Parts: sequence; structure tokens; C-alpha cells
Amino acid sequence: MGLGRLRAYVLPGALAAAIFAAAGALVVASLRRPTPLAFAPTPAAPAEVGAARVGPLSYTVDASSQDAWRYFDFSRASAVERPGALDWDLALRRHHIIVNGGPGFSGQGGVLDLGRVPFDSVGVVPEAGYALNRAGRDTVNPVIERWYDYGFTSHLLTPKPRVYAVRTADGRYAKLQIVSYYCPGASAGCLTFRYVYQGDGTRRLGVSSSGTPLPAADTAKRSNARGLPPRGTRAGG
Repeated sequence: MGLGRLRAYVLPGALAAAIFAAAGALVVASLRRPTPLAFAPTPAAPAEVGAARVGPLSYTVDASSQDAWRYFDFSRASAVERPGALDWDLALRRHHIIVNGGPGFSGQGGVLDLGRVPFDSVGVVPEAGYALNRAGRDTVNPVIERWYDYGFTSHLLTPKPRVYAVRTADGRYAKLQIVSYYCPGASAGCLTFRYVYQGDGTRRLGVSSSGTPLPAADTAKRSNARGLPPRGTRAGG
């Protein structure tokens, strides 16, 4: 048998073996699916926080419905049902997260990506640069739309280690980091995030720009420093 003919037999066989080996590796990897971090939904208990700084707190919203948006209000530190036009700050559905701001929305909400920084290092959030929702067939917020990495073998969504600044519906500020997307039993749709919310209208979230803690008295003095009305004055009661 000539060398050329031998190659004609060997090369396709080697290629087929490589393909089967790669496919087998993918199957094995998929069978070794890691157990994702999972949390049960936090019971809703809306209560006005006023001008207080709230957090850091962790909260889990049951956003597992394919069709229905679930809403979260920073000023009441809770998920809320059937909110009025200005009575919510975040809307969540499966892996989708939007804010109360942009075309067709009543609020001033926006999101700013602060990057891969330690959550506790963010003491003051910027005043400008917040992205509004983008209307379309499926409304999205372009900054927080891809908050996750997708595992092609595990088929799991893993939060990127990023911190986001959030401008709320009435122009107050919070910082947020996505922690998990899973409910107990590894079912999808329980969005867990940690956050700090500043109810006094300033952009300081508990530490100074140098990273040192602010005295409690200093935080109290700045209450309503921007002249914002109490968040309790809400559309729809």
C-alpha cells in the first residue's frame, strides 16, 4: 500500500477519533455539573426605611416565572406586589433585570457598572453615567443585561464579580452585586443580590471617598440634603 493511500485511511480515522474523544469529554463534563449556590426567596415585608442607610443586606427575589415580572423597592427593603408607577426600583424575570427608568417608565432609574471591585470598597457612587432601559421586543437594561457568565457544559449562570450603582425611581442611590440565580434544588429563577441603599438622597453609602467609615451623626446630618421628598410620598398610595 502506498504512503498516499495509507494517509487517506489514517487521517480520517484520527479525525473521527478526536471528535469522539472531544464529545466524550463534553459528556463527562456535563455529568459532573457543579452544585450552584442557592437561596430560598426572602419573604416580602415592605416597610419604609425613610432617610436611613440600609445594608449591606442580602435579598432573594422569586423571579422564576417565565411571564410575570417581580418588583423590588429599595425604600421598603422588600419585594412588592402590584406596585404603582413609581413604587418600584428593580423588576426581575428569570435572568432579566431592568430598572424604573427609560422610555415608557415613570421613574428616574438607571444602572452604572462599577467594574470588578470589592463590594465594600465602594463608598461613594457617581452622579452621572447611568444607563436607562432600552425599549424593544423585550425591554432590557444594556449595562446589567449580561450580569452572568454561561457555562456551556454545566448550563449554569454564574454571576460576574461586578458591582453596580443603581439610581432609584426617585433619584436616590444604591450599590448592588448579584450573588446567585438559583433556588434550593438548583432550580433557576431565585435572584439573590446584596446591596446598600442610601435613603437620604446623597451618594455616600456608608464610607467616605477615602474608604473610612462615616460617623453615624454625620450621616444623619445629611438627611434630605438634596431636598428630595420623603420616599413615602408615592404614586398610587
